[in-house]
Amino acid sequence: MNPAIRPLLALTLAALAATATAQGEGSGQAVTIYSTARPGALPPELYRGGGSGAAIPGYAIVRQQRELALQRGHNSVRFSDVAALIDPTTVRFDSLTDPAGTRVLEQNFQFDLVNTQKLLEKYLDRRISVDQVRGSGVESFSGTLLSTNGGLVLKRDDGGIQTLPHNAGVRLPDLPGGLITRPTLVWDLHASRGGNQASRVSYQTGGMTWWADYNLTYQDGADASTCKLDVGAWVSIINKSGASYNDARLKLVAGDVNRVQPPGRVAPAMMARASLAAEAAPGFGDKEFFEYHLYTLGRPVTLPDNSTQQLELFPVARGVPCEKTLVYQGTPGFRGHGGPVTDRNHGETGNRKVDVFISFKNGKEQNLGQPLPAGRIRVSKLDPADQTLEFIGEDSLDHTPRNENVLIRMGSAFDVVGERRQVNFSIDSTRKTMTEEIEVRVRNQKKEAVTVMVREQLYRWSHWQITGKSHDYRKVDARTVTFPVSVAAGAEAIVRYSVGYSW
Repeated sequence: MNPAIRPLLALTLAALAATATAQGEGSGQAVTIYSTARPGALPPELYRGGGSGAAIPGYAIVRQQRELALQRGHNSVRFSDVAALIDPTTVRFDSLTDPAGTRVLEQNFQFDLVNTQKLLEKYLDRRISVDQVRGSGVESFSGTLLSTNGGLVLKRDDGGIQTLPHNAGVRLPDLPGGLITRPTLVWDLHASRGGNQASRVSYQTGGMTWWADYNLTYQDGADASTCKLDVGAWVSIINKSGASYNDARLKLVAGDVNRVQPPGRVAPAMMARASLAAEAAPGFGDKEFFEYHLYTLGRPVTLPDNSTQQLELFPVARGVPCEKTLVYQGTPGFRGHGGPVTDRNHGETGNRKVDVFISFKNGKEQNLGQPLPAGRIRVSKLDPADQTLEFIGEDSLDHTPRNENVLIRMGSAFDVVGERRQVNFSIDSTRKTMTEEIEVRVRNQKKEAVTVMVREQLYRWSHWQITGKSHDYRKVDARTVTFPVSVAAGAEAIVRYSVGYSW
């Protein structure tokens, strides 16, 4: 389509849009948003304006209340301003004034929206007028529109064939019927009595989602293993549903709500989400709802189409006590085997990284005690040199109830390294036994002492016994033990243990 035609059709399209909009004025809206996004996994282009609304991992239930003037008997009602990504099979109409006497006989969803091409196609083989720039003036002529493919072709009233150049414009005599500017629901209603009735329409739409973002500020504690956190949180909402929601009552659902998926589509992991109860009335309030959590914003909010906005989840919780833990795991994560692992070289990784974790309890005594929805946690630390917060790590958080622990993987330590090697290995196939001796070295190049949790996976077989050790250990589960090791500044600590397997 010739781009120069569009400006000269603007008044025509604007008039058509005004006609469609006038068919429904809303008096109240409520939006409940669900999400299927994994925390921290949403591509930035989705909430910066790129991508389609259909790619948004979430959905919403929209409820709108309107006043309708109905006559007794049959009525045809047009309900515009619905979301472009509406699922028409989920639409429900209810009369709040006369629910028993008002019922829907037929429902139709119209989504063939007008554009320049469709508008002109309505005038194929019909007479239109054209304004064409000629030098400093404008030539006007009329003719029959023959084609709109790759440009416009007219048969002029004088018999000539005219193709429209880039500086031509079209004037249409009137608005053709059957065109809409917004997705529209049309109902055939039967009312047992006439007059004004309050109605409520609800439907499900795609193109909306939300997630929680936690912003933590880290402070060093009295020693290397203690710390404090200031915990703040925001909820981010994307609306690319094709509709705006003005002064809407907002609810967010946190939990793994099951939905039937279309064939061939894998359901993404439901993102735990919710807002935490805020002390101030306009904030979010939390309550248990079935086996989920429902968070209701205490004030109306406007959610424009094609927008991303953030709302505070809860006031900042200050001085939350935490612990910093260094963990060295030189063995790979356990994977199930059908029998004993007798290959002496199995499990060697050469890993030297010592991971850093921060943990805290989500308890009232720790200044929290709120049900935390899943989301992304970002941690920063104040640089006293210029009083700026510098980013030091992030992780994802699953749904976390009250009084449960939160564990954040920050990254790997720079000045603390580990080294693991197999010292001895023997196997007796007749007696069905194996013996392995392991040595783990941890070096600390920091200026202060540290404690490192040496985590060992006893992956060779399920029947094992520690037969010798240089340090005390703690059994974590059926295949894992940890050795707490204190390492002085600039020093090295060595952990040795022997383990026997039998089958």
